[in-house]
Amino acid sequence: MPTLSDLVVRHTALDAADLDWLHSLVSDWQLLADLSFADLILWAPLQGEGGGWIAIAQMRPTTGPTVYHDDIVGTVAAKGERYLIDTAWNERRICREGDPDWSTGVPVREETIPVRRAVPVGEARFLAVIQRSTNLSSARTPSRLELTYLQSASDLAQMVAEGRFPFSGEEPILVRSPRVGDGLLRLDRAGRVTYASPNALSAYRRLGLHADLVGAELGRVTATLCYSDEPINEDLMIVASGRAAKETEVESGGTIVQLRAIPLIVGGGRIGALVLIRDVTELRRRERELMTKDATIREIHHRVKNNLQTVAALLRLQARRLRVPEGREALEEAVRRVGSIAIVHETLSHAPEEFVDFDDIADRVIAMAGEVSAAEAAVTPRRIGSFGTLPSLIATPLAMALTELLQNALQHGRPKHLQVVVEPTPDRLRVTVWDDGQGLPDSFDLDNSTSLGLQIVRTLVVGELSGKLAIAPRLEGGTEVTLSIPLPAA
Repeated sequence: MPTLSDLVVRHTALDAADLDWLHSLVSDWQLLADLSFADLILWAPLQGEGGGWIAIAQMRPTTGPTVYHDDIVGTVAAKGERYLIDTAWNERRICREGDPDWSTGVPVREETIPVRRAVPVGEARFLAVIQRSTNLSSARTPSRLELTYLQSASDLAQMVAEGRFPFSGEEPILVRSPRVGDGLLRLDRAGRVTYASPNALSAYRRLGLHADLVGAELGRVTATLCYSDEPINEDLMIVASGRAAKETEVESGGTIVQLRAIPLIVGGGRIGALVLIRDVTELRRRERELMTKDATIREIHHRVKNNLQTVAALLRLQARRLRVPEGREALEEAVRRVGSIAIVHETLSHAPEEFVDFDDIADRVIAMAGEVSAAEAAVTPRRIGSFGTLPSLIATPLAMALTELLQNALQHGRPKHLQVVVEPTPDRLRVTVWDDGQGLPDSFDLDNSTSLGLQIVRTLVVGELSGKLAIAPRLEGGTEVTLSIPLPAA
């Protein structure tokens, strides 16, 4: 299905500022659909001499039955085919249909709302028309809640037609913002509650309210529930009084409630506000638990890193006391292996998730190998390409395998050049370690090799990472080791 941006760019004469306004509208028009109990379709005028309309966006209500079960986006209507849309556009006003339309098989009441963009100077700019279609199949005497919804929807529709909604300059509304069904309060110009939905009243009961909310000044009541001897939060007062289009959270008695204020500005003056309310106590509790868990995991990685460094230090001391060269060399190799694991855990101790930037780890492993070779051949290994971000389950064995391959190349190949070439793809990671050293012996066989380092690499790559390992002589001289490791799906 084409996006709103694609349809606007291809079929209309709207500019970038118009497109941004429509994006802001569509990002928040679920509110209008739910308050109206109606489907919304956004029609933009087609460019060209023939004129007509194209549907560029669609929204179904969550508070009532839908009229359109199929997607309308991309549908084209000729000029004169939809009378109400033409009238709303030409006369710059909201148009309502007298009798229900039965063409869809169910009684539907149609209404069209011109979409106006607020501009700093000059005449108002009209961009599109919203078609609001209400399914009347389950029509009955509306309750007070439904009447409040419908009146609020009428005010919002008028704000759309006057260019006052969406609110220009405000941050985009988050997906987790309160919805109409979560809880709704209607305020008058003074910030007093004229209607409270059952869910909204329940949320305030959990905050500790015992009196009736209707007739109360919401800002003062909310501040009283949340603060005792502390200074009153001005942002809270602004949101709770409905004076600005903002969001905030209040907490009292272990309950956390999210508030979103929507000022109602009709005819140039503020007539009141809507305040959407959502109890987010459980959500915030889980978020805090996850933050605590993440902090605990990072601390564990930090302590593991410290313990590994202690083990490496003890092995290094023991190696210095040995007089047998073979034993000293074995302990030094163990120090490097432990060190490569410690590097991964150190990186994980700073990461918010179990993913790490492996380029940093690879560079530190390469630098550690270069320090070992400095006393003998002064070879500086190089990395070409980027590993990117890898999960810790891959990072730890890959760091150890890379350590072993670099160490083997420096000790046995005695090269002048040593490179690590990285070639990532969406589903696999290909790593090539090559040198221009002495090369492999004629009788070399990877499957029957007795080298501890190569056995470790094969176990890590093939056994733990389910990858492939290949070792072959280079045509230019030296050795080339290729690792092919499958990556988990994003």
